[in-house]
Amino acid sequence: MFLKAAVLIVYALVIVTIGIIGLRKTRTFSDFFLGGGAIGPWMTAFTYGAAYFSAVLFIGFAGKIGWGFGYSGLWIALGNTLIGVLGVWWLLGHRIKKMSVEYNVHTIGEYLEKRYDSPFLKLFASICIFVFFVPYSAAVFMGLSYLFRSTFGIDYTLALILMGSFTALYLTLGGYKSITMIDMVFGMIMLVGVSILLASVLDRGHGLANITATIAAIDPKLTQIVGPPGWWPLFSLVFLTSVAPMAMPQLVQKFYAIKDKRAIKIGMVGSTIFALLVTGIGYFTGATTRFFLNPENAPQAFTDGKPIFDALMPELLANIIPEGLTVIILLLILSASMSTLAALVLISSSAVTKDFYAGFVDRKISDRKLTLLMRLTSAFFVLLSVVMAFYKPSTIVGILGISWGAIGAVFLGPFIWGLFFKRMHKIGAIASSVLGLAACLILYIKGTPSPQAGTVGMLVSLAVNPIVSLIIPSSQKK
Repeated sequence: MFLKAAVLIVYALVIVTIGIIGLRKTRTFSDFFLGGGAIGPWMTAFTYGAAYFSAVLFIGFAGKIGWGFGYSGLWIALGNTLIGVLGVWWLLGHRIKKMSVEYNVHTIGEYLEKRYDSPFLKLFASICIFVFFVPYSAAVFMGLSYLFRSTFGIDYTLALILMGSFTALYLTLGGYKSITMIDMVFGMIMLVGVSILLASVLDRGHGLANITATIAAIDPKLTQIVGPPGWWPLFSLVFLTSVAPMAMPQLVQKFYAIKDKRAIKIGMVGSTIFALLVTGIGYFTGATTRFFLNPENAPQAFTDGKPIFDALMPELLANIIPEGLTVIILLLILSASMSTLAALVLISSSAVTKDFYAGFVDRKISDRKLTLLMRLTSAFFVLLSVVMAFYKPSTIVGILGISWGAIGAVFLGPFIWGLFFKRMHKIGAIASSVLGLAACLILYIKGTPSPQAGTVGMLVSLAVNPIVSLIIPSSQKK
């Protein structure tokens, strides 16, 4: 226990030190939000992957999907890697960077306003980002708190307060410059951590063949191409988590900040390899929860014999990782989560300050005041997320499903079609954004599981923009 505490203290000091270094290099809003728009390929590759994958993956998704879908959950890992990472970098990376320079924009909301000549889209985007990123951040805090409870025996609420305070501190110091420097460290820790995780699972399970045979004996469908829940729930999870990144503001921002086209080509390779290792090992480990855990050896992960999905992975990690290496796994999930939280907080605070306040309330706000307001809003956003995490409104997968689904539905139609086709216009963009979100929320309110509701909303968003733009003539100036 002393070793774990000592390593965490050193880890925290390193992050605060980097935050202070970033503070000294942060003089303008562009520095704070985009690192000056000149971030290199490897920093961007690590910060993209670390922002994409967090405790939501390792604690929430890996546990619940691994238990329910078995090995077929690996389709999600493949989709995340080939579509959510490789596809985004290859198809969109350079277009996003070029667009941000040509339009002279800092946020996705500003892009939508200029591309479609629509202040409404910027306002609508800023509101949706803030509303739906709060539960997303809350889900990350929930995953971290479960992990600290299993590893250190720390009370869930106390863990929430500690993590919230630390996140607010290091992020408000140096902004995006600090994030990219820290994410290099985070990314390396994650790669070491997943390697140890895979080796421990195979060693404790006496090899892949033995693990597979035991899981198949529990339910043969757990080792088949499509797991027990069926193809539609599986497709929804793959689509939701793989296609949404094409328009997720916290991931799009990475290309606003990257240096140039050459950096995008180099970063694409590193980010894809990183994603394949992290997601592949994460979802495989989740599928072994049925092999390693039961109500007798992991009572905290079960209630009346039924699994508590968000507690499965913390208990699995506590059971199979050698005592001397548990601190590295702790740092793995902590690193992934801190980066995701930083990205979410940064985007949410920019939606309030840059898009809403500077866009509609005080258009003549000074750069210095805008940067200060960003810092204050970041701390407030962390507070809201911690409060929501305290009440645990749903499972981590449920919270993430509605957050990603709603944001994907709002942005996919206007953003993707706007990048590629000039004929898309304001009416089509607004219709796709509003109707996509409406479809997502109506289905969710009526009881449709959040991944399926989100998937339908995203599909509606993608379909409506071209249909409306081609049917209704545009009055927008070219």
